[in-house]
Amino acid sequence: MRGRFEQFSVFISGIYRSIQKLEREEMVKYGLTGAYAQYLVTMSRFPEGITATELCEVCDKDKAAISRVIANMEKKGLVTRKGKNNTVYRALLFLTDEGKKAAGYVTERAKIAVEKAGSGLSDHDRQIFYSSLGLISSNLQKICKDGLPESC
Repeated sequence: MRGRFEQFSVFISGIYRSIQKLEREEMVKYGLTGAYAQYLVTMSRFPEGITATELCEVCDKDKAAISRVIANMEKKGLVTRKGKNNTVYRALLFLTDEGKKAAGYVTERAKIAVEKAGSGLSDHDRQIFYSSLGLISSNLQKICKDGLPESC
């Protein structure tokens, strides 16, 4: 019988691998890697623009990763920068029409994936699941920040 740690880590790893595979398969249509899916969907929630610094925070990514993503998305005509001398971190980032189209596509595909993945869950089960997952995530972040205690 598997212990709780093994079961938890196997499930989380499997979910993460499946998400990455789906993102890769969907983003290839735009000549991008799967990692761009999260950025496109996030940016689409900020039609008034979002800075790279804010994107780092919202997506929980480091500045180097965001810089590479922005540069590549600008090259592909999906994102444009405006204001603050067009500096990478202070300028507002906007999706271009092509970027909005890609974000819309990814958002729709993600909705389908989430719906299919959660089939069989009642609304109540889903509410408990997300609440529990949020609590586990928060607790793990605290453990990472503070370190593991010597004993429980």
